[in-house]
Amino acid sequence: MGEAESSMTGTSSSVRQPLKGIRVLSAEQYGAGPYGTMFLAQLGADVIKIEPPKMGDTARHVGPHWLREKESLYFQSFNLNKRSLTLDLTQEKGKEILHKLVKTSHVMANNMRGDVPAKIGIDYAALKEVNPQIICAHISAYGRDNERAKWPGYDYLMQAEAGFCSLTGEPDGPPTRFGLSMVDFMSGTQMAVGLLAALLDAQRTGQGCDVDVDLLSAAIHQLSYPAIWYMNEGDVTGRAPRGAHPSATPSQMFKAADGWMFVMAQIPKFWPILAARIGHEELVSDPRFDTPANRLTNRTILTEILDEIFGKHPVRYWQDRLEGFVPISPVYNLDQALDNPWLDKINMRDEVAHPDNANVKILSSPIKINGQRLPNRAGPLLGADNDEILSEMGYNGADIAALKSDGVI
Repeated sequence: MGEAESSMTGTSSSVRQPLKGIRVLSAEQYGAGPYGTMFLAQLGADVIKIEPPKMGDTARHVGPHWLREKESLYFQSFNLNKRSLTLDLTQEKGKEILHKLVKTSHVMANNMRGDVPAKIGIDYAALKEVNPQIICAHISAYGRDNERAKWPGYDYLMQAEAGFCSLTGEPDGPPTRFGLSMVDFMSGTQMAVGLLAALLDAQRTGQGCDVDVDLLSAAIHQLSYPAIWYMNEGDVTGRAPRGAHPSATPSQMFKAADGWMFVMAQIPKFWPILAARIGHEELVSDPRFDTPANRLTNRTILTEILDEIFGKHPVRYWQDRLEGFVPISPVYNLDQALDNPWLDKINMRDEVAHPDNANVKILSSPIKINGQRLPNRAGPLLGADNDEILSEMGYNGADIAALKSDGVI
């Protein structure tokens, strides 16, 4: 599918795509790897998704919603703008095709178990003789260079071991994971950053390399300031009621007359503005709340006071009073978040044409180039681009038929 075949509502086919001309091969599945390479594809890279014949990427089989049998809507979340090539990398003919592709490619990415890339020959040690400039980017659960390399692992496990679950939820509730696989998504993004930096270096030096990101390291790194607090001061950040910030107050959820909202007097200047906008300037001089430290010490009583005030009017009333003056947001359910008219104003919803649905609704890339959202096209059917890619490599119809017959593609 060419760029002209894209179906776009909030994007334009004339959008500048900085990665045009860059070819990325990716032996990827499920979420982390495909999420990262989708950014590259939306930025214009030719991302060739290498999948096992017959079954393809595991993500194609994740329900509950389907475009056709073995083609899920879930798959579309992570695979826009890519091409699909089925290839059995365990067969010699499969490796031969891979090596021909590597010669004309810039990146070989994967998110396989840590011990697998070396076994099947998709790390830099295996491919540098084919293309010295190739960047081999790896996402694994625990890394490729330690005793956990053979361990399978998933986002939820990382949330547990990295302490995320202990930081999430109400203080008197059980440990709680995030509602989304944020470790996967951050790991994929970090891989994309790392491989792009290595790609720039390879263009300068002529030498490629391995780039590694593992899910656990990515999760630990996201502990950020609570990690620094603990490592330096022994301060163990715990859960605060209503998702409150650990030190800034008031910065938490409050209950209005008809629903929840998040109000953030995150820095000291917002506290007197908040008090004035809700009509209770006397709170500013109250000795219980007159400094950030006092507000933190007396957070429980301040919450009770603000609950009583906010509970007198609906969320919309308080938005009208506070928006643009104090950080505030309604706490939406998923459907409310996605039906928000603001998404149309900023072109964060798009549609793409798929063989089974001419109007598959998708999310736009959060990246803009010169103020424009990046163009999208639907994720490919399994092996949809086999003939095209192999023909580009010089294989004729008979060759391709033989490869299919032998189960190589």
